[in-house]
Amino acid sequence: MSESYEILNTYLTNFAALTEKDITDSRPFWKPRKIKKGDFFNLQYMVCNDLGLIIKGIFRIYYSNPETGEEKNIFFFSENQFVVSFRSFVTRIACHYFIEAMEESEIIYITYRDLTSLYGTHPNWARFGRLLAEQFFSYSQTRTEELLFFSPEQRYIRLLDEHPNIINRIPAYHIASFLGITNPSLSRIRKRIQQ
Repeated sequence: MSESYEILNTYLTNFAALTEKDITDSRPFWKPRKIKKGDFFNLQYMVCNDLGLIIKGIFRIYYSNPETGEEKNIFFFSENQFVVSFRSFVTRIACHYFIEAMEESEIIYITYRDLTSLYGTHPNWARFGRLLAEQFFSYSQTRTEELLFFSPEQRYIRLLDEHPNIINRIPAYHIASFLGITNPSLSRIRKRIQQ
């Protein structure tokens, strides 16, 4: 079995306590995919059809203002996390965001159609769907609360907790965009933390 499928099996077992049979039955639906740095997992104004588990790499979810071209980073996802525009995935409505690979990346993905098919035939996969929805609701609410209640410095520390090597992997201006601050402000925060 390839490394991608081994990582997937371990993740699914830990995430949703899926049985060996559940995972084996789902195996034909999961496909590996390599995504080059700068290429997209999903495009703005397109329905997100796939749910991917990141094997290697980091992705940013960002909004691009169609009038100004200004980009705002909303989420980062890295190894052992699912990448998806979840609202688009479940509602089948076009996504407001781009999902871009920030470095050479590898995922293993399943389509919406195949996943919903598993929901209908395997109770444990239906539980997986509920847990996935809870996880993405938690991401969304946490992000909202961080922007409302936490300082940029606190948001930066929380980002480092979730993605410890992110500062070595992507340009600082992407981190500043995610935090809602300028590059010079990010530099000051980093200096304060290093002291």
